[in-house]
Amino acid sequence: MARFRYDKMVENALRAVVRQALEVTAREGLSDPHHFYITFRTRHPGVEVADRLLMRHPEEMTIVIQHQFWGLEVGETGFEVTLSFNRQNERLVIPFGAVVAFADPSAKFGLQFQPEGEDAPLAPPPSGEPEPPPPPPDRAEGGGQVITLDKFRKK
Repeated sequence: MARFRYDKMVENALRAVVRQALEVTAREGLSDPHHFYITFRTRHPGVEVADRLLMRHPEEMTIVIQHQFWGLEVGETGFEVTLSFNRQNERLVIPFGAVVAFADPSAKFGLQFQPEGEDAPLAPPPSGEPEPPPPPPDRAEGGGQVITLDKFRKK
């Protein structure tokens, strides 16, 4: 009997939103006031960051794509971008599977992901009253920044 992983299907669709936003940015540039916060796992397979950055961010890192970024290239499985860190340009290679959060605060839009390869446990089937989902894990340990959808919802 087929077992549908709707949680993974939804995550894949939402990762495509991130890819499309970056593709538009690579093609057309980023217009004010848009800017992106992208948090990713620095030790995820395929991530390439300078050793000095990896030492400062051994688990997670949040980057901002706004005014000073160069060479944004987007592929099916990830993206590459050059950013300035303390006036030194560094090329980053980030698979989409490493991304754990994406936000465009100017649009009040944000997403959180489970890193690929780290399956969240399946929720039990509904029985009676639905229970609220558990809070997301604290991802700020490695210097990353947690961005939840609630922060960007209109009140």
